[in-house]
Amino acid sequence: MVKMKKDSVVTITGGTGSFGQTMAKSLLSENVREIRIFSRDETKQELMRNEMRDERLRFFIGDVRDPDSVASAIRGSNYVFHAAALKQVPSCEFFPMQAVATNVTGSSNVIEASVRNSVESVVCLSTDKAVYPINAMGMSKAMMEKVAQSFARGRENSGTRISITRYGNVMMSRGSVIPLFLEQIRSGESVTVTNTEMTRFLMSLDESVDLVKYAFTEGNSGDLFVRKAPASTISTLISALALLTGKDKIEVRDIGIRHGEKQHESLVSSEEMMKAVDCGDYFRIPLDSRSLDYQIYFNQGTKGNDSVEAYTSANTMQLSAKQVAAKIVGLPEFTEMYG
Repeated sequence: MVKMKKDSVVTITGGTGSFGQTMAKSLLSENVREIRIFSRDETKQELMRNEMRDERLRFFIGDVRDPDSVASAIRGSNYVFHAAALKQVPSCEFFPMQAVATNVTGSSNVIEASVRNSVESVVCLSTDKAVYPINAMGMSKAMMEKVAQSFARGRENSGTRISITRYGNVMMSRGSVIPLFLEQIRSGESVTVTNTEMTRFLMSLDESVDLVKYAFTEGNSGDLFVRKAPASTISTLISALALLTGKDKIEVRDIGIRHGEKQHESLVSSEEMMKAVDCGDYFRIPLDSRSLDYQIYFNQGTKGNDSVEAYTSANTMQLSAKQVAAKIVGLPEFTEMYG
């Protein structure tokens, strides 16, 4: 188990995003000496600086694609939370090499700089779309996971511990569907829906931070962590928003499934579930640390594991409209924007 040291220095890549800001606020309540916010957007950095006004925050402009700017931000850090990514599915479909450059090569740069600078722990953030990926964003995130595990497998004697977290839709996060739907409802527009029977996992920003902290404290190098989460259909989500906004009926406009979208998402594949460790609120999928010499691991007559069902947004607990509404109304982000 790792415990964050007193007076530690923490770097958050993609630190001006929804997760980065929530993690920074959480860390500021702890006894850290410095939090380095690494991102490309100077405007977002200025907004964050003015909002939080804490001298422990330091801001680094750079890009994970640029190894020198990454190394400059990470040098002297004890811990790194890697959240920088291209996350919009349709955009990555049109510009897949940009997704590769940021999500794969950029992640490799972050992990390499962390190892070179003797960072104690790195947590890389992934997504449900990396499981059985059908779109460029999910494929690039799946490759990011493989890069992280490769570093962990190849550097077992390194002082840097590398772990991965994977989660689904984060409610009220920047670019997510709930703020879009609420804005459309407030403006009197039709809600634009791709498919009302799609299911999506639902979790809060605070829960995503808790997952990353759990991986930070509980994981061995190469471990992948998933937080168990409920889900709902898009139709149920719209009914929940109707309850929250006092609308008897919300007009829905079907725009069709967008490029790269799935009907249901998966957080843990069937193959991963066969070796997953149930940790209560979380699943831990340990690293397969075997070498390529499979003969030394072969036991004659040993049977393979029976098939295990994947953990998906279709077979997890399904929330009712009232339950979804209760989750949304309890979010500080909802209160700030629509309270």
